[in-house]
Amino acid sequence: MLHFQNVSKAYQKANIKAVNALTLEVKGGEIFGFLGPNGAGKTTSIKMVVGLLRQDQGSITVNGHDTLEAPLKAKASIGFVPDNPDLYDKLTGMEYINFIADIYKVDSLSRQRRLERLVNIFEIGNAMGDLIGSFSHGMKQKLALTAALVHEPPLLILDEPMVGLDPRSAHLFKELMNEHCSQGKTVFFSTHILDVAERLCHRVGIIKKGQLIACGTMEELRQTSSPGSSLESIFLELTKQ
Repeated sequence: MLHFQNVSKAYQKANIKAVNALTLEVKGGEIFGFLGPNGAGKTTSIKMVVGLLRQDQGSITVNGHDTLEAPLKAKASIGFVPDNPDLYDKLTGMEYINFIADIYKVDSLSRQRRLERLVNIFEIGNAMGDLIGSFSHGMKQKLALTAALVHEPPLLILDEPMVGLDPRSAHLFKELMNEHCSQGKTVFFSTHILDVAERLCHRVGIIKKGQLIACGTMEELRQTSSPGSSLESIFLELTKQ
């Protein structure tokens, strides 16, 4: 579903590779956690997948489509929520969702059915007629998640998706991710909440200074540490200076 092949990206001002020769495959039906310290290259990697940045070398494919050679087909397969959703403050919540659904060519019946379910899950139905500029950060996060799911994308990419969600919404969203993957679709998300990643993810990858330093199931990661180790202890050991 998502494949990085020898992908690198350097920022000219720093002249340091933010991502360095990243090779990684994320399969269909999988919740994959992408972990790393601040500045490790997580957000840069995500931005290259969704088309906000171009890699300097290597290739990225989404649902079989190269992100540089067939960008529109790749993007059509993605639902994306950044760590700080930048929405259109002068639109209402409903106008924004309809705008996103139009871009992805979601028919009216499917749109209505999916939207009713999502706004009920995130409990934002009463606010959909309000201007987004009046929304709290948590409400904007819920609206961004709704927009990312309205076209039922094969690949859902999330950068710190739990930030701003109340405990009930976070719990329901985790159920949504599991349901998404049960249909053979994929979730790729970064997070600093390691206990959530440990409970939720089928596999995790740990990146440090732009390089993938570990990848696998919890059982596979524990083989490099002591039996019964938590993801937090494994992460701290692998990423220590």
